Amino acid sequence: MFVDSHCHINFPDLVADLDGKLANMRANKVSHALVVSVNQPDYPSVLALAAQHDNLFASVGVHPDYEDTIEPTVEWLVSEAQHPKVIAIGETGLDYYRLEGDLEWQRERFRVHIRAAQQTGLPLIIHTRSASADTIRILREEGQGKVNGVMHCFTESWEVAQQAMELGFYISFSGIVTFKKAEELKEVAKLVPLERMLIETDSPYLAPMPFRGKTNEPAWVKHVAEHIADLRGISVAEVAEATTRNFFTLFAKAGPLQ
Repeated sequence: MFVDSHCHINFPDLVADLDGKLANMRANKVSHALVVSVNQPDYPSVLALAAQHDNLFASVGVHPDYEDTIEPTVEWLVSEAQHPKVIAIGETGLDYYRLEGDLEWQRERFRVHIRAAQQTGLPLIIHTRSASADTIRILREEGQGKVNGVMHCFTESWEVAQQAMELGFYISFSGIVTFKKAEELKEVAKLVPLERMLIETDSPYLAPMPFRGKTNEPAWVKHVAEHIADLRGISVAEVAEATTRNFFTLFAKAGPLQ
């Protein structure tokens, strides 16, 4: 049994064939998926999917790439997090790769999400790209050891992974780990303890090999698990068991693993 810890199945290219995507999940032994919020206008579609399907969960948050959008407040995040199917805050974080100039608004938005996580006790879903130093710094300043979560779609160094784990965060690997040129990331995937690892698709993006370039979907998270198992010289079942258990440990509001 696998769990896709991060997807955007509410996006148009997936939700148009939702029944098909859910059937593919079942066929590939993907039992659950976390549908992740990226902005306030689209958040209702995230919540609706989670509310309508027992095996889907939701997060609430605003992605750092969305510059011209409604700015979240701590109050809004905390209020929406009361819904029983909302199990995380995010995705949030910093992205200095796509945007340039004065990005203080990104850092302030990140702090807002951390404060909401503190108030709700829910884990954070962190997006960081070309911004790991500031991401870790702000987590230390604002979180003060009182928040945890996951570094989603991890592409950073082993040193950054260690710093994140010291703060109580899990490390999640996406289809990127299957790419031939992702040599450094493959080494990180060998080193991260299984008890601190999650797997994800980030669909519709980043389809794993052998589907690279196609529209990704939650069913393909098993290929991430298979590649990690191959890298580590262990069984796929071991990766599946650990990452599924970790999902329900971190996102405790999802309920106990059945």
